Amino acid sequence: MINEYENTLTDLIKLLESSRRAAARSVNAIMTATYWEIGRRIVELEQRGEKRAEYGAAVIKRLSEDLTARFSKGFSERNLELMRRFYLEWQISQTLSAESNLSTLAQKFPLPWSHYVRLLSVQDLKAREFYETEALRAGWSERQLKRQIESKFYERVALSQNKTALLKKGEEKQVEDILTPEQEVKDSFVLEFLGLKDEYSESDLEQALIDKLEYFLLELGSEFAFVARQKRLRVGDEWYRVDLLFFHRVLRCLIVIDLKLGKLTPADTGQMNFYVNYAKEHWIYPGENPPVGLILCSEKDEAVAHYALENLPNILAREYQLKLPDGEKLAAQIEEARKSIEEM
Repeated sequence: MINEYENTLTDLIKLLESSRRAAARSVNAIMTATYWEIGRRIVELEQRGEKRAEYGAAVIKRLSEDLTARFSKGFSERNLELMRRFYLEWQISQTLSAESNLSTLAQKFPLPWSHYVRLLSVQDLKAREFYETEALRAGWSERQLKRQIESKFYERVALSQNKTALLKKGEEKQVEDILTPEQEVKDSFVLEFLGLKDEYSESDLEQALIDKLEYFLLELGSEFAFVARQKRLRVGDEWYRVDLLFFHRVLRCLIVIDLKLGKLTPADTGQMNFYVNYAKEHWIYPGENPPVGLILCSEKDEAVAHYALENLPNILAREYQLKLPDGEKLAAQIEEARKSIEEM
C-alpha cells in the first residue's frame, strides 16, 4: 500500500510539473504572437502617418503612455520599440498575418519571448539564425542562449575543425540553466504580460529573513517608511530585483537594501552601486537626497551589514552614518533571525 501511494504521488508530481511547463509555454507563445502583432500595428500606423523618424518616435511615446496607464507594466518605449523591431525582423506570410488569430500566429514562434529579445541583440543575421535554430534544436534556456551569444559560439563553431562535436557540447546544460516549473511560470516577462505581481523570493529562507528584517527596520522608529519589497528594475534586456526599499523621513532619501545568503563579495558591492545609481536616476523625487545602499549578509558566523556611502559628499555621508541603524546591531539581528528560522 505504501509503495502504491508513493508511486501515485510521484506520478502526480510529474503530472503537475509537466502541466505547469505546458502552461508556461502556452502563455509564452501567445505573448510572443501578441507582441509581434503589436509591432505590426505600430509599423502600419507609422506608414499611414508622416514619413519621418520623429513621427514614429512620437507614436511610440504616446502608445507607451496610454498603454502603461491602462495596463501598468510592460509597455515602456523601449519595449514597444522591441516589438516593432521584432515584427520587422521576423517577417511571416502577409496573408497568414492578416487572416490568422493569435493561436495560429503563436505556432510560428516556437521560442519564448525572452529568447527573441536576446536574439534581437545579435546584429549578424546569419549568426542570429544559427542561435535561433540551435536554441530550438538543443532546447536552450534563455540563460544558455545568452551564454552562447556572449561566448561567440557561432564564430567558434564556424572556425572549428570538428563542428559536430562542438555542437554536441553546446547542448550541455549547467546547473544554473535548469529551470524548475515554478521558475518558468514566474518568468518576469510572463508575470508582466499577465499583469501579476512579482513578490516572491528565490528561497523560503530568504523570504523569511526579508520578512523579519522588514519588521525590524519598521520597529526602529517612524523614520523608516516602507516603499517596496522585491522591487524590480530592468536595464537593457536584464531584470534585477531589490530585496527591500525604504524611505528615511529624516534623511529624506531612499534606503536600498539587498540581502546576501552567502559571504559578502566585491561583486555584491558593485551590484549595490549599480542599484543605487539606478535609484538615483529613476526612483527619487525632486528635493530628495541621494539614495544609500545597505548590503545585509546572512552567512553563518559572519553576519555583515555594509553601507554603500561612496560618491556621497562627506557631510552627507556622516549624517547618514549618524541617522541610520548601527551596523553591528543589524548584523546581530540578521544572525538572530537566521537562528530563529532554522529552529522552526
